[in-house]
Amino acid sequence: MAKSILPLAAMESLLKKRANAARVSNDAKEALRDVLEDIAEKIGEKAVKIAQHTGRKTVKGSDIKLAAK
Repeated sequence: MAKSILPLAAMESLLKKRANAARVSNDAKEALRDVLEDIAEKIGEKAVKIAQHTGRKTVKGSDIKLAAK
């Protein structure tokens, strides 16, 4: 995989604050980051195709939401 974009600190915050994890290993943070970046890449690619199909170069929030379905 290419260089990661999402910071590990954000993964720790998600797991601790949203999922109520008491402790989070570096391996868990890295695994979550990899999974989320893969999902985001796939959604982004679909959203770009949706924008192009409608004749736009700009990807809108509605494109992202539609692509995520």
